[in-house]
Amino acid sequence: MDIDAGAAAVSAMKAAIRSTFTTNVLADVGSFGGVFALDNLPAQPVLVASIDGVGTKVKLAAEFGRWRSIGHDLVNHCVNDILVQNARPLFFLDYLATSRLDPAVAAEVVTGIAEACRAVGCALIGGETAEMPGVYAEGAVDVAGAIVGLVGREHLLPKPETMEAGDALIGLASSGPHTNGYSLIRKIISGRAPFDPLPDGRTLMDALLAPHRCYLSHVEAIQRAGYPIKGMAHITGGGLLDNLPRILPAHLTARVVVRSWERPPIFEQLVHWGELDLIEAHRVFNMGIGMVLVTPAAAAEPILNILSDAVVIGRLVERQDEQAVKLIV
Repeated sequence: MDIDAGAAAVSAMKAAIRSTFTTNVLADVGSFGGVFALDNLPAQPVLVASIDGVGTKVKLAAEFGRWRSIGHDLVNHCVNDILVQNARPLFFLDYLATSRLDPAVAAEVVTGIAEACRAVGCALIGGETAEMPGVYAEGAVDVAGAIVGLVGREHLLPKPETMEAGDALIGLASSGPHTNGYSLIRKIISGRAPFDPLPDGRTLMDALLAPHRCYLSHVEAIQRAGYPIKGMAHITGGGLLDNLPRILPAHLTARVVVRSWERPPIFEQLVHWGELDLIEAHRVFNMGIGMVLVTPAAAAEPILNILSDAVVIGRLVERQDEQAVKLIV
């Protein structure tokens, strides 16, 4: 490993990392372990943890030199994963591995991570940068992140025992494919002009490298207004078909009306170029819906008034067969 390159990378990251520190952080950059004080705990505090990466989206980021947005992808994905259990982020740790360390690239990724952490009040308290020639192909970079959040036990979600037929399914718009389906995406777009505009004015690369959207502010706005959320599903790999069943009780089916929201142009193009079956596309991609909330029917309209880009995409109904999700196309 190039030790000097590693030291240069850490030096370039320090200011960004320290900018995420709160009074809970008790160790500086370079400590062997991150130290975080747990203050002002709720009754029956529950820690919620998650770890994830951004998949082969890093290949596109490398090709077009857009590293900072990958840091946002990493944090926002992890924040959303613990948000579905109603946890608020406390601290984050990152891991970056490559064949040969480029301090500028590492600093850009970590700066993006720090920016996303600051936006949600999460401290970046540790990380690892690994140079592993022979393990990773020349020029390859991989990133992963782990998050720990906190919620009081009585507020833990989902609450499937409270869900009933007639409950509304509210979809929150995605910013694009987020961090899923990029192996297929890269195959579909091979040979296509990356900077040609889509119908919405964005270029193909802008649409594909848009950062994974974070839904913390959306959920907090709903909860501040006093409207109950019974459950949330983060629509990642597996799409609506595989992620919604993870929060539903056995006696209910999510009936989703696909035409209830307008699919962003990037998904229309991917389905067209890849000649994908529409049902299969909803398993591979989020198709424009990044998070689904289960709420009482009476709360749906007020929530739509709070969130301009939310839409009712369906309802819960009594389950008649083995289908946990039924797409109405």
